[in-house]
Amino acid sequence: MIKRGYQSQSGQNTIILIFPLIILSGIAILITYFIPELTNIQILLAGCATALLILCFASTTIALYVLIFSMLLSPEFIVGTTGGASLGRGVTLRLDDIVIMIISITWIGKMALKKDLGIFLRTPLNKPIAYYLLACLISTLFGALFRDLELKTGLFFVLKYFEFTLIYFMAANHINNKKQINHLLIALFIVAVIVSIIGITQIPSGARVSAPFEGKEGEPNTFGGYLLFMICLAGGLALSSGDLKKQIILGLTIVLMTIPLIYTQSRSSYLGTIPALLSFIWLSERRYPVFIMIFIMLFLITFFGAEPARKRISYTFFEKRDRGEYEVLGKRLDTSASARLKSWTLALRDFKNHPLFGYGVTGYRFIDAQYFRVMIETGAVGLFFFFHLLWNIFKHSLRVFKTCSDYPEKGLTMGFIAGFIGLLFHAIGANTFIIVRIMEPFWFVCAMIMSISRLKEETK
Repeated sequence: MIKRGYQSQSGQNTIILIFPLIILSGIAILITYFIPELTNIQILLAGCATALLILCFASTTIALYVLIFSMLLSPEFIVGTTGGASLGRGVTLRLDDIVIMIISITWIGKMALKKDLGIFLRTPLNKPIAYYLLACLISTLFGALFRDLELKTGLFFVLKYFEFTLIYFMAANHINNKKQINHLLIALFIVAVIVSIIGITQIPSGARVSAPFEGKEGEPNTFGGYLLFMICLAGGLALSSGDLKKQIILGLTIVLMTIPLIYTQSRSSYLGTIPALLSFIWLSERRYPVFIMIFIMLFLITFFGAEPARKRISYTFFEKRDRGEYEVLGKRLDTSASARLKSWTLALRDFKNHPLFGYGVTGYRFIDAQYFRVMIETGAVGLFFFFHLLWNIFKHSLRVFKTCSDYPEKGLTMGFIAGFIGLLFHAIGANTFIIVRIMEPFWFVCAMIMSISRLKEETK
């Protein structure tokens, strides 16, 4: 009996190895085929990529760290084009897309052999996520069937939404202990420090600061939302820590991230910072340190950000050039702000044409405002489930926060809630909840938050 069990286990291990071997064999064939046409640097990169794939196959933990570093430090490769709402933008493939695919394949392989694993760990967000993704899919299919939506484009974007939540399920499935959460947090902040330093080096150019690998024009609004979220995480951890050394390190990290945040000149990020900071007054029992943190932030904004922030705000209301057609308090807005307001007005006007399921994802003209985009693309049904998902994220995060007392869980949850509130306001002027460089770290940390209660129950 023992021998037969051993053979069974050995057979399972052999079958599990089939998945990575098939993939790696295919990659090896492709590399061999293309080697005569590749440069030495391209061959080196291909070799490094293959080694990376082998590491990810060998260890899911390594794959999670690779995923963290690829979220903000991954180059993009244009592999095609799309139409519809994304007209003029390339279909991009990133390193994190490949890592997610690798983790998915290995996890599905293990799940096929060990029935008790399941594809998705049961968490409080499973149903809200499923309802919203289903609403997006149905609205897109209706748009392709009855309207002018290009199905390929719509499904590509819906698949991207699914990829964000897949990060959540992958992280939740593979986080097994509190020590692992600590190490993953360190990796997240190392990436934040790296991209912040890169952002600071862009300041002398005079251009708006953006994350690396964002193309020639960059995406300052995206980078601002990411930095806002990470600053809140660091703030929550600093407020909950009783270790002076950790507080100093986290405080310096906040200062480092605040400088490029200011120079993104992102009005949506400036807007989100205010409620995010005020959230700490509500969440933290240590009111005095909170006021000190807010004072430091205001000092940094005044010292480093007076000129760029003043210019950005002044340009919105007072610059004589590039005026739009909309006015606020008697001042004509710039063309960028006016374009946003005009897109909101048109979305409200056209919503009544397809109020239930909307025009489908990418079935309407581009709108740089999350709530109006969800409304017009997925209709009242999609908007309801979108708010349902947001409410459940907030509700369950707050529940975890109230039941936590240990470091870093308490501080991590506090920072996540504050960052989430900040992103809710950031989404007024940006498509925050579908932006890759914001949503990947957001859903990864969200998985950490939702894993805290499970880990606590398992240790009882």
